[in-house]
Amino acid sequence: MFLQKILLYLSTACMFCYMLGLFLMLAILQFFSPSLAKTFILRMGEKITITQNPRFNYEDWGLTFMSLAFIKTASFHMWLSLGEEAFVGGEAPDSPVVTMDREKTSISKYLKVIAFIISMNTQTTYMLSVYIVLVQSCENALLVSLADGWAFKNNYDINQHQSLEDRLSAAQVLVQSEPLCPVVVDEMTDVTTIKYGALPERLYILQAGKVLYKGGKGPWGYNPAEVRSFLEKIK
Repeated sequence: MFLQKILLYLSTACMFCYMLGLFLMLAILQFFSPSLAKTFILRMGEKITITQNPRFNYEDWGLTFMSLAFIKTASFHMWLSLGEEAFVGGEAPDSPVVTMDREKTSISKYLKVIAFIISMNTQTTYMLSVYIVLVQSCENALLVSLADGWAFKNNYDINQHQSLEDRLSAAQVLVQSEPLCPVVVDEMTDVTTIKYGALPERLYILQAGKVLYKGGKGPWGYNPAEVRSFLEKIK
C-alpha cells in the first residue's frame, strides 16, 4: 500500500503538469489557429465515445477543455485523488452511500458488483446508453452518481450539487434509464468519490470485497469494451 501511495503521488504530480501544459497549449493554439485546435481536440476525442455521438457537436464539448472551469476542476480532482484507497488486488474500500429511498447504506453491502461511478455533468444520452447496455450484461452491478464543477454544453441540465436532494434528483436520470441494478449516490462529503479516485468518473469491478479491475479516469480514460472483456474472463 505504501508503494502504491508513492506511485499515486508521483502520477498525480505528472498528470497535473500534463493537464496544465495541455490547457496552455490549447489556449494558445485556439488564439492563433482555432481550426488547428479543433483538429487536435477531435483527435483526442476519437479515443473515447464523445465523437461517436451524432447529437453531440464539437462546440458542445471541445471548447470546454480551454476553459478556466476545466483546469480548476481538473486540479481539484487531482488534489482529491491523493486520498484514493482503491487499488487492484487490494481491499475494496468501504464507504457510505445513500439509496434512492434515502436510506444510508455502504459499498460493502454490494459484495460482487461492477461499480460505475458516474458524473452526470459529463454524460450524454449516448454515453448513458453505453453504460446501461454494459450494466444489463452483468450479473450484479451498481451505479454510484456524483457531480463535479465542469460540464459539457447541450447536456443534462445538472448544476453542482448543493445538497443530498440535488444529488438524488440528478440520479433520477439513471433510474429513468431502467438500468436493472441498484442506483445509489455518494454522500455530500464525497467520501466514496475520494476513496475510489472517481472524479470525474470511473469503472470498477469489485468481487468478495476485492478490487479486481480499476479503469482509467473519465472522460478520456474509461473503456467499456475493456470492462466487458474482463467480465467475460472471470465468468
